[in-house]
Amino acid sequence: MAKKDPSEFTVEEKLKSLYQLQTILTEIDKIKILRGELPLEVKDLEDEIIGLGTRMENITNDIKTTREKIVSFNEEKEQAKRLIEKYTEDQNNVRNNREFDLLNKEIEYNKLVIEHDDKKINEAKNLEKQKSEELEKAKFQLEERKKDLELKKSELDEIVTETKAEEEKLREQARNLEQTIEVRLLTSFKRIRKNSRNGLGIVYVERDACAGCFSKIPPQRQMDIRMRKKIIVCEHCGRIMIDPELAGIKQEQQVEAPVKRRGIRRAKSAE
Repeated sequence: MAKKDPSEFTVEEKLKSLYQLQTILTEIDKIKILRGELPLEVKDLEDEIIGLGTRMENITNDIKTTREKIVSFNEEKEQAKRLIEKYTEDQNNVRNNREFDLLNKEIEYNKLVIEHDDKKINEAKNLEKQKSEELEKAKFQLEERKKDLELKKSELDEIVTETKAEEEKLREQARNLEQTIEVRLLTSFKRIRKNSRNGLGIVYVERDACAGCFSKIPPQRQMDIRMRKKIIVCEHCGRIMIDPELAGIKQEQQVEAPVKRRGIRRAKSAE
């Protein structure tokens, strides 16, 4: 027997399917609430660990570059020392004052080079120390975050394990039910549900009001909802409306308070 096209269902059948779907999705939402913020916390920790890894890599590269600079400055410093020794020795063999002064200037220049290199070496060593401390701090933070991630993942895995079978069953039921709902109506329902704070896309009338936003519903509109002849949405929140009976909701009947009757006093007959 061929399956009935969703567009051929009556309004009553469509509303009933939507409400059944809403019930299933609400149960899935409860499972998500049970997991709480754990999935987000796990994702944040994973991102932070990646960030710390990148930071440590950058710091390590900075330390490597700084050490290379220290080596370069030391080499330049040793070269200047050798030149000073050479120029000092050459001063003993000069032929005139002019040559002596030129050599003396070279010696003074290389002394300045040594002073400059000493300064740069000290700065580089301080920077290396600072970067090494940052690296140790980042390593400590990384280890702590890894411990936190392991704990959070363990908690999440435990909850997922407990609820996985139930959630998969509910999702399968939801998928099967969605096949029986008209695409345009299903799309509207999902949009309404996504935009609503409590995740409800279809609600029933409760105490003459919308069970979603609690706004009063006029009697004529309530009558239209009970007739189940067309899809009706709340004028205030936009949720699809369904009457409680179709939703399978038993509501307490409002008992009207008995009207007290005043006793009629009979006038005493004049004596």
